[in-house]
Amino acid sequence: MIDSSTLQFDEKGLIPAIVCDVATGQVLTLAYMNRESLQISLATKRTCFWSRSRQELWLKGETSGNYQHIVSITADCDRDALLVMVRPCGPACHRGTFSCFGDPSPADEEGLDSFSPGQLLQLIAERKLSPKEGSYTTYLFEKGLDKILKKIGEECTEVIIAAKAEDKEETIYEIADLYYHTMVLMAEAGISLEDIHRELASRHVIDHKIKQEKMTN
Repeated sequence: MIDSSTLQFDEKGLIPAIVCDVATGQVLTLAYMNRESLQISLATKRTCFWSRSRQELWLKGETSGNYQHIVSITADCDRDALLVMVRPCGPACHRGTFSCFGDPSPADEEGLDSFSPGQLLQLIAERKLSPKEGSYTTYLFEKGLDKILKKIGEECTEVIIAAKAEDKEETIYEIADLYYHTMVLMAEAGISLEDIHRELASRHVIDHKIKQEKMTN
């Protein structure tokens, strides 16, 4: 991902690392790496930092389970700071919030600050790997692809009905249902948010019709 020999570490042998959620671009935390922690991060594809307060290596998620799976590491123009793009498995902050940045707000109290599409997809994927009795998500995975597709079809219809009735609250509710069931399909099919973002980015424009009907002779 990056050649550590080209980096500019400070007088203490450290370099700041800005960690961001690859799915949303949200800044999760600012931490520090030394050469050893950077090499561990590169080798394991999980963030490992140097704790300035404890003066020891710190593998994020080692005790909490909130690992950060590394997608890429790049340096800035001066080679003295790192940008680490990750897929987080849980909150980045010791307070239990998804990001270390931002003061407590009404959104935090409602649990919105610790929520992201990436986190939701991760939770759904974890439920597939570790089924839980009584879980609706587990039920969908157990029933299989046909059941998941049937639910997506039903939710599409519900969205159309609510939108046609110009009922904003009901439309929001039904879109959320469709969003969730689509993510269940993504987890079932092994599709990531990054896959979707990459596809959208490859289209470049949103003002022209992209999907054309197949031409017939």
